[in-house]
Amino acid sequence: MKNFLRALRYALPYRKRLILSILCALLAAVFWGLNFTAIYPVLKLLTTEQSLHVWIDNCIAQQQEQIDRLQPRVDKLSDEEEKLKKMEDSSLKEKKARDLAAEMFKAESKLETARRYMYYYRVLRKLIYLVFPPDCFLTLVYVIGLVVVGIAIKGFFEFWQETLVGSVVNLSLFDMRNRFYRNVIHLDVDQFGDHGTSELMARFTNDMEVLGMGKKTLFGRVIAEPLRALSCVVVACFISWQLTLMFLILVPVALFVLTKVGRLMKRATHRLLERMSNIYKILQESFKGIRVVKAFTMEPYERRRFCTATKDYYHKSMMVVKLDALAGPIIELLGVVAVAGALLAGAYLVLRHDTHFFGMRMTSQPMEAETLLQLYALLAAIADPVRKLSSVYTRLQSGWAAADRIFAVMDKHPRVLGNSDGPRLKRLLHEPREAVPFVGPAAPDVDAAPSGTAGPTNGTPSAGAGISRSVEFRDVCFSYAPDRPVLTNINLEVRAGEVIAIVGKNGCGKTTLLGLLPRFYDPDHGTVLIDGFDVRRLNLRSLRTQISVVTQDTILFDDTIYNNIAYGNRRARREDVEAAAQQAFAHDFIVRLPHGYATRLGEAGSKLAGGEKQRIALARAILRDPSILILDEFTSQADAEHEMQVHKALREFMRGRTTFVITHRLNTLEIADRIVVLDGGRIAAVGTHDELLASCSVYQRLHEAHSQKLCA
Repeated sequence: MKNFLRALRYALPYRKRLILSILCALLAAVFWGLNFTAIYPVLKLLTTEQSLHVWIDNCIAQQQEQIDRLQPRVDKLSDEEEKLKKMEDSSLKEKKARDLAAEMFKAESKLETARRYMYYYRVLRKLIYLVFPPDCFLTLVYVIGLVVVGIAIKGFFEFWQETLVGSVVNLSLFDMRNRFYRNVIHLDVDQFGDHGTSELMARFTNDMEVLGMGKKTLFGRVIAEPLRALSCVVVACFISWQLTLMFLILVPVALFVLTKVGRLMKRATHRLLERMSNIYKILQESFKGIRVVKAFTMEPYERRRFCTATKDYYHKSMMVVKLDALAGPIIELLGVVAVAGALLAGAYLVLRHDTHFFGMRMTSQPMEAETLLQLYALLAAIADPVRKLSSVYTRLQSGWAAADRIFAVMDKHPRVLGNSDGPRLKRLLHEPREAVPFVGPAAPDVDAAPSGTAGPTNGTPSAGAGISRSVEFRDVCFSYAPDRPVLTNINLEVRAGEVIAIVGKNGCGKTTLLGLLPRFYDPDHGTVLIDGFDVRRLNLRSLRTQISVVTQDTILFDDTIYNNIAYGNRRARREDVEAAAQQAFAHDFIVRLPHGYATRLGEAGSKLAGGEKQRIALARAILRDPSILILDEFTSQADAEHEMQVHKALREFMRGRTTFVITHRLNTLEIADRIVVLDGGRIAAVGTHDELLASCSVYQRLHEAHSQKLCA
């Protein structure tokens, strides 16, 4: 419930539309109730064959006759009261006074009711003489015509009420989706694995739609239907508030039933949404891995897996359908029982020409059959909105379940904070490449100082102080799970402009180690420093603008080649984009494409070969002009010729930049100044190729395995 209320806050900016929709719903309800008042005159016209003019004159005459009969009775009782006051005090006098007061109250009450009805009839007479013709049939035409006009006006207000509610719901969902995406996109890299892409997509789409239906139900039916019922209740109370109260006595019972069904609905909907997430997961995996599915002829297995998931979803959805369908008949049965009770009580009053039922006063005057039928129609009209409201509670419960799932993600906060008040790293000016100014905003001196060093006195070094991008890992430990360490006591110093190659077996922590540099995650223990400054104290955005990453699994977007290369530098000029592509040896194959740089790559760059995609990714990294370059198996899909060209380009590009290279290809190590060997999350050795061959057994085994692979 709390999360659903939080979701409703997103509608507050559009409260003017919401208020206007409530006004439209109120006017539609008024015309809904007024339309049922036409039943009485229509029945009178058909049963008595008298025009409304004659009928109203007869009603006034009857009321005047009743007033003339009651007034003398009241006057007589008043005289008796005066005589009684002159009598001596006694127990007999008190008894007569009580009986006389009761009779006086009844007589005056009847007289007051007759006078009130006389007033109503006289006002109605003016309206009838003003609007309706004296002919009976023409009067019927007028009445039916007014009903049609009333329904048209009611429909007009209902249209605008639905439209305004729809705009409020969709606009609030628009804001909520953007807020949800904003929160999710800033989560840490490892937090995405907690839910999975398919689970997040389900919450973005299916859960949002379910929540939207709940909000639309709340702003629409929950407001409109009670107003419609209320308008009929008001008109019915004018006829007989006692009989109307008999009908409404079952409302608490109906609310109790809806509460029980609604709780079951919330749990069932929560399970249903989880099953939809499972379907999203299967679809994503099978479509993304379609080559593997077909290569291993696993289409039948995937069909069975999908069929099992959809069958499970079917069973859970049928539970929701049954609960939703159960509420309607129960409420309808309760409504029929209530209407039947009120109708039987009214029929007793009509047939017996009485005003009391089991000793309880039901009407001020004997009820006519036409009046009873109109009351029955009004009570039936009340039952219709109540019946429709039976599905409202179940839909609201579905919305609550969806809101819980959505806010479970929206309430997550990244562990790696942006540190917007931290000192900023200025962009490197590569003329010369070694000079790097470092500035911090108005932050305390301790925040701008390098860890373990004195640091500048004011957060902004002097213009002559050249600072290069050196990197240090100091006693770094990291684990994704508490009992499974990935990195242990990593100590490594990297000089500015140095090229470091990191080698080791799969799973030894190479990618994880370099993921600490752009702060995809922070170490559990120890410190990562750039130019002596703890990266956790730096402004995160300024830190990441200094780093370019080329991953083994090349990530490209379904956009043009130009936009993919300029992804990290949206202000780049066309000549800069083309220059970066030329440095990555991608320009030649790009211009041979039908649309050149305007060619769309398709999903995940599916229109390009693996080596071409890697060169596009490399061009993207080059255009960003980073101080620190991270290359993770960047030539894994390139052939020998293109790999040699890329190495040639990188030698020029890496000059003056601190570069980290993760590779399994030992021939790539020729571009490295030093090689770091990781083994089991620890640094086994650091040195040149010759030094490691002579002293490091882990490196020797890697080299032997690579040599055997080349011979094979």
